[in-house]
Amino acid sequence: MKIFSLWFRIPFWQRVLAGFILGALAGWLVGAPAEAWFGPLGKLYVTLIKMIAVPLVFFAVVNSVSSLHGVQSMVKLGGKTFLWFAVTAILAVGVGLVVAHTINPGLGVGKLQMAADYTVREVPTPIQVLLDVVPANPFKALSEGKILQVIFFAALLGIALVKLGDKSVRLRELFNEGSSAMIQVTRFVLEVTPFGTFGLIAALVGTYGFERLLPLGNFVFALYLACALHIVVVYGGLLLTHGLNPIRFFRAAFPAMQVAFTSSSSFASMPIALRSVVHNMGVKQEYAAFAVPLGASIKMDGCGAIYPAIASIFVAQYFGLHLEASQYFIILLASVLGSFGTAGVPGTAIVMVTLVLSSAGLPLEGIGYLVAIDRILDMMRTMTNVTGQMLVPVLVAKEEGLLDLAVYNAANSDVGLDENANAAA
Repeated sequence: MKIFSLWFRIPFWQRVLAGFILGALAGWLVGAPAEAWFGPLGKLYVTLIKMIAVPLVFFAVVNSVSSLHGVQSMVKLGGKTFLWFAVTAILAVGVGLVVAHTINPGLGVGKLQMAADYTVREVPTPIQVLLDVVPANPFKALSEGKILQVIFFAALLGIALVKLGDKSVRLRELFNEGSSAMIQVTRFVLEVTPFGTFGLIAALVGTYGFERLLPLGNFVFALYLACALHIVVVYGGLLLTHGLNPIRFFRAAFPAMQVAFTSSSSFASMPIALRSVVHNMGVKQEYAAFAVPLGASIKMDGCGAIYPAIASIFVAQYFGLHLEASQYFIILLASVLGSFGTAGVPGTAIVMVTLVLSSAGLPLEGIGYLVAIDRILDMMRTMTNVTGQMLVPVLVAKEEGLLDLAVYNAANSDVGLDENANAAA
């Protein structure tokens, strides 16, 4: 028991960071066998996170919608949330284009070998995307983990509970208790994060090493730089304009950013992101439980805005093509709208690049060159996605008086099962 006591005295972010460093070291020392040795540990962790994602979202959204003050309140909050999603996406595209033209990732790149397993993905039409949001069978949507469909059904059920008034008191209490139970389950699962991080990073470093980065080093550097600038400058600037300390935000968001970087999954990071937004940043739980899962589905600044922008410049430079002003506008429009439209589509980043390149009239063959290093790119893209998914609820909460400034200004980065976390929860 003394060992467990000492373990929980270490701040959560330090435990995760240790798992990251030790995993990278283990992968470098072991090499290729690291995938077989440590990979299952990382896969188990991601499976555990995905296991809790759907029931957590379902109970949280029903509880949050039924707890907020009617449909009008939800419409207002939802509208502001979507507006900030769009604004930050536009800024992300701009950052991506500026960095790409500064780094010039497509110039001086020798002839690369296209990934053998690359195939052009089919991009769904806008009408099909809208139709797919509505589940034909909500129980099937729950079992298949289709988050957007789950959110739609849960929000509809929450509105129905509001309309029923006193008749649904006991049912609302049930969903409230279910939401609390899933939050507790989430705490249990999050304690595995340091070990999951170790397994994921060890397998990644052992499998890929650094040699696959060399031919496209400028592209990798451009993406990482653009994402870093977007997070620090754009997100930090928006926080300052709202009278919020950016350092407090990043400190509070750090655990979820770590998980996003190592797991490369917005959905896998969503439980810890939700916990960070509520527990570390002071956003009212009823709103956060609606906004964070929605952001995990459609808020993709890294995958849906920065990456397609840089990829477009890379492809144009690689094939020696000159981009017109109209094409830049198309890249901007397709990136912002497409990031909403491809929500929930497997391989969202590749689908987004396909959509943007085809819209701008650029060769789709260029995508195949990037697939080989996609795992390396996806780590930073996802961290950017998840950071934005936490930022927007904070901005809207500040504007609508749903942010506890005392909690925000005392922001910590511990989301584990220690006594302080339990007391605050």
